[in-house]
Amino acid sequence: MSGLADPRALLGRWRLERVVEDRRAGEHHEIEGTLEIVEAGAELRWEESLVWHRHDGDVEARRGLRLARVDGDWWVRFEDGRDFHPWAPGETVVHPCAPDTYTGAVEGTPLRWTVRWTAQGPEKDYEMTSVLTPEASPGAAPGASPG
Repeated sequence: MSGLADPRALLGRWRLERVVEDRRAGEHHEIEGTLEIVEAGAELRWEESLVWHRHDGDVEARRGLRLARVDGDWWVRFEDGRDFHPWAPGETVVHPCAPDTYTGAVEGTPLRWTVRWTAQGPEKDYEMTSVLTPEASPGAAPGASPG
């Protein structure tokens, strides 16, 4: 997908709005926060800072991932270095996490993009959609090249 193939185009700070439709529990969850993608040596760091709006009160959370080049291709990895999935915008990726399977996709442009995951199996049945837009700030938009 043009513009997202190289995740370095997404360096910067993003507003993250996430909706989780948990079909098994019959619940709708809204999560908001920020995503910051920064260079860290040969890799990129993906840092989410979130507030999960639950019926019993807000819960703060964070999640970190890494993006690394492996044999010329970008891969998303967990913080501990395990492979999560290839970075393949516009394509469906699959992450088997026994006993469930996660199917996801990254779509959009460097100014508005989405990450969608569906988890299905004996323990999970949900769809999670994250929409990312540049965070309002006095600086340049994420992914923008300096002058």
